[in-house]
Amino acid sequence: MKGEIKRRLSRARYAAMGAAAGAAIGGLVSRNGASTGGAIGGIVGAVVGEKRVAASTFVNRVKDRNQEQIADSN
Repeated sequence: MKGEIKRRLSRARYAAMGAAAGAAIGGLVSRNGASTGGAIGGIVGAVVGEKRVAASTFVNRVKDRNQEQIADSN
């Protein structure tokens, strides 16, 4: 449950940052560009947030497994 909440918050955080950056860049072009840039930036940010949490979870799992193997060998 904790991992699910962490993943959702990460996805939301990165989606918001992506939307803001996309809207800012698109806003330099036009009002419609700001809207489109915000939508695309939000999607990209959500994907990045999802992948970031998945990668950090995998790295932590590998670290724990390695520590257990080291403890078993001693």
